[in-house]
Formats: sequence, structure tokens, C-alpha cells
Amino acid sequence: MTKTYEGGDPLAEVVRSGFVEGAHRGSVVVLDAAGAVLASAGDVTSPIFPRSASKPMQAIGMLRAGLPLTDPADVALVAASHAGEDFHLSRVGALLERAGLDASALHCPPDLPVGAAAREAVLRAGGGPTRVQMNCSGKHSGMLLTCEAAGWPLDGYWRPEHPLQQRLRAAIEEFTGEQVAAVGVDGCGAPVLAVSLTGLAGAFLRLVDAEPGSVPRTVADAMRAYPEIVGGTQADDTRLMRGVPGLLAKVGAEGVIAVAVPGVGAVALKIDDGADRARMPVLVSALRRLGVDAPVLTEYAEVPLFGGGVPVGAVRPLW
Repeated sequence: MTKTYEGGDPLAEVVRSGFVEGAHRGSVVVLDAAGAVLASAGDVTSPIFPRSASKPMQAIGMLRAGLPLTDPADVALVAASHAGEDFHLSRVGALLERAGLDASALHCPPDLPVGAAAREAVLRAGGGPTRVQMNCSGKHSGMLLTCEAAGWPLDGYWRPEHPLQQRLRAAIEEFTGEQVAAVGVDGCGAPVLAVSLTGLAGAFLRLVDAEPGSVPRTVADAMRAYPEIVGGTQADDTRLMRGVPGLLAKVGAEGVIAVAVPGVGAVALKIDDGADRARMPVLVSALRRLGVDAPVLTEYAEVPLFGGGVPVGAVRPLW
């Protein structure tokens, strides 16, 4: 029987006008440079769905299976949860065109961009949801190109039993050092595989510590070289990679984020109620336990709360 995630501890509090009106619970693990657990809170050994934080390992699996990408920006796109900005959409379109495909080949559902500015621009122009705008379209495009390169059928490329998905599962198990505990359907329709937060943090550490020129290092280097492609011009993981030298970061839905800094350590966390507003203050607290600091972390240390259009409180870490 699969071990069930037991839930976390109080990690952040919501303070309005000096009054604590709520809290966010979750789990977080901090690994040192050698991969040993330096600190933790909550349940960091039971499986959770990392959601899009698994994309770097999935990108490794695609490249190993023959995904024919030489431009690091395209590699970053395959590992991205993009914001649907013009430079994202044009690059997804170019990948599909290279394979002689169009958006109809994508299994990810039609959606509006996740980035607020891009979404508003689409609506102002009278547009609506499309598959290319869906934030996982880069990953799905990479999956299609991998299947073509490997000679695998495009039909059903998203199914867990497809040879492609078996390769991606193997990559996740290799880098987390764990057997996948459960298989679900992610928001984009592709499989999502359950591993622990400790395994997830370890995977990110292995990516940044990989040998230069290796496939894992190629993915890590591409993401860090093109952080705007990974998330978007204002995305949390983009801003972290811009602001902390060498840091690799990837967010996931339901309050997940994983980061690693070579020679320093790694962090993975999940906010139990999925609240994005608690994720970054807790991450900053965790990174400071590793001695990591930068102006961007100060900006994220607390998330302001507003009343009447002016700041009246904050979401701040407890841990």
C-alpha cells in the first residue's frame, strides 16, 4: 500500500493589522551540499505530486531518448511552465513546425496564458484559450519531437504505458533515488508521478552537480541561462534564477517549489493548501538556513497584504 502524505506543520502566518488571522501548513526539506538533510518540517518522506517541478527530470528523459534539440533556449522551453508571452508562443510554434505538426497534435488542453499580462492581452484582442497558450505546451511539444525521433507513435504519447512516458518515469526514479509511489494525471493531461520532497530536493542537487556537458547538466544550464523561458518575465522561479547566481528553480502547482545551488544545497517544499502566497516566504527562510542571501530573497521574505489599497500586513514565515 502506498504511504500517504501526512500533511505538514504551520510554516507561514497571515498577519493583518497586527492580528494573526490564519496560517498555512506544509512540509519543507533542506539538504546540504552532500545531500544530507540539514533541516526539515512536516512530512518530507511520504510521496507527493511535484507537479511541474518534475519537468527538469522529464526533459532529461526526452533528451536521452533522442529529442533533437541543440539550442539551450529550446531545452529550457521543454522544462518550462511558461507564461504565454509572445516569445514563448513563437518558440512553441517553431518546435511544432520543425516536426511538421501543428497545435492539434498537442494533448494539453486549450487554455489562456497563466501570465496575467499575457492573459489580459489575449482577452483584450478578443482571443480565447488555445493549446499553445497552455503553460505546458513546451513540454508537450518536446514529447512529440521525442516520439518522432525515437520512432514511437504520436498517438497516446501522454499515456503512462507509452514508451516515452516509461522513459520519463525512469529518469524521475533515477534522479530522485526513489520508486514512483503513484501515477496521476497532471493538469496538462500528462502523467504526474509521486515522490517525496526529500527525493525531489535530491534530484535538483544532482542536476546542478552533474558533470559539465552531461544531459542533466545541459538541462540545468539551459534553465539557468534562459530563466524567462522557464517561467516568464515575472515568474517566481525566473526571478530567483536571475537573482541568485547558480540557483536552479522550478515551481509546481499546489504550492510546490524545488531549488538547488551548486556546492551549497537544495530545498523542496509543499504548501498543503496550495497557496502560492506562502511558498516564497517559506523558501526564503529555508535558503537562509543554507547561508544563501540576495536582494531578491529580501523582496520575497514576506508577501504584503492590503486593505483599502495600502499595505496592512503580510504573509510571513513561521519556520
